[in-house]
Amino acid sequence: MKISIIGTGYVGLVQGAVFADTGNQVLCMDIDEKKIASLRKGQIPIYEPGLEEMVLRNVEDKRLEFTTNLKSAVERSDVIFLCLPTPQSEDGSADLTHVMKVSEDIADLIVGEKIVVSKSTVPVGTVDKIRSIMRKKGKTGVDVVSNPEFLKEGAAVQDSLKPDRIVIGTRSKRAAQVMTELYAPFVRTGNPVLVMDERSAEMTKYAANAFLATKISFMNELANLCEKTGADIDAVRRGIGSDPRVGQLFLFSGVGYGGSCFPKDVKALVKTAHEHEFEFKILRAVDDVNERQKRVLLWKVAKHFGKSLQGKTFAVWGLAFKPQTDDMREAPSIPIVNGLLEMGAKVRAHDPIAMTRARSIFHNRIEYVDKAMEALKGADALVIVTEWNEFRTPDFKTIKAQLKKPVIFDGRNIYDPKEMKALGFTYYGIGRSSE
Repeated sequence: MKISIIGTGYVGLVQGAVFADTGNQVLCMDIDEKKIASLRKGQIPIYEPGLEEMVLRNVEDKRLEFTTNLKSAVERSDVIFLCLPTPQSEDGSADLTHVMKVSEDIADLIVGEKIVVSKSTVPVGTVDKIRSIMRKKGKTGVDVVSNPEFLKEGAAVQDSLKPDRIVIGTRSKRAAQVMTELYAPFVRTGNPVLVMDERSAEMTKYAANAFLATKISFMNELANLCEKTGADIDAVRRGIGSDPRVGQLFLFSGVGYGGSCFPKDVKALVKTAHEHEFEFKILRAVDDVNERQKRVLLWKVAKHFGKSLQGKTFAVWGLAFKPQTDDMREAPSIPIVNGLLEMGAKVRAHDPIAMTRARSIFHNRIEYVDKAMEALKGADALVIVTEWNEFRTPDFKTIKAQLKKPVIFDGRNIYDPKEMKALGFTYYGIGRSSE
């Protein structure tokens, strides 16, 4: 099948590479000339396990190409995927400027029958707006489909190759058949292809992310209550996670969620509800809890050291919003590091992948080190923000020797409080006690 991907951001690049890897002819288009030039040289602008190898392989086999020419992308494709940014507006709604502009542009270029696929995360009713653009310009042979993505950063390639489900929003039998055939190689083990109306597909994307965000905020609130009652959130997590009605995923407490999806999608769904004169009280609370949770470690630091951190240095492990990505959008590390700086502390930080992106955010206000242990030298405490695997089983004797005093603030509960106490550390987790 001949496919064009408009927008080579996170979703577009991964989806384009995966489609090419199953034998399709894929042309990825973007207006960013530097990005396209880099991709043609084999330079991948994001970190995602397995992506670079897949891109290079398919470029070499001439199944994957990159262009800045929208006309070429439209003419050479049967199916056009819109993988465009929908950033958060000041009022919390999704900004559809890019989606609407590109829809207008491709409507002027389309000849004959095409399928236009909305892959971006967009508010309910966006496909109707795109279809209206096509109809106004006489493109009656164009089917517009909603096909939301459910990729996890750090596992996006595998999520694309082995999806839990495929959601296709269309009332066109032709479009449903073409999309089902396109995704057939990825669901050979029987995972469902769910065909529904366009608005339900758009809502499904928001509902999925909002529900997962709700689980996270619920567990974070429960962790805060555990601290006050003397319960251990990890024991509680195992207790409720064993119930199949609850499940074991997204039950880990910490310093809040971040990234490009959950924060933005929760706010966008709240805004959509408001536009339809409905107050989504649960999601407002989810968002409020998450913003507050990002400051929990700062409160623990202030309680231990006092509100003024003048003359103190903190080692920070982890800056990306989650492991296996360099993405720092809405990362909890940002308010945590900024909070430490505002209280007068110096920060020495390490992240296995996200250092370049961190420099564009913190600039020269913090010190960056290439090795985790280097961050500890002479520091007053260690603050763990991202649960990278390399942080899970470190040499605690070395940590203890490097720190001025053996104090750890563990924002992801990766260590056992009792073990930390036995090793002589003053240990602060989230919702946990060493007793």
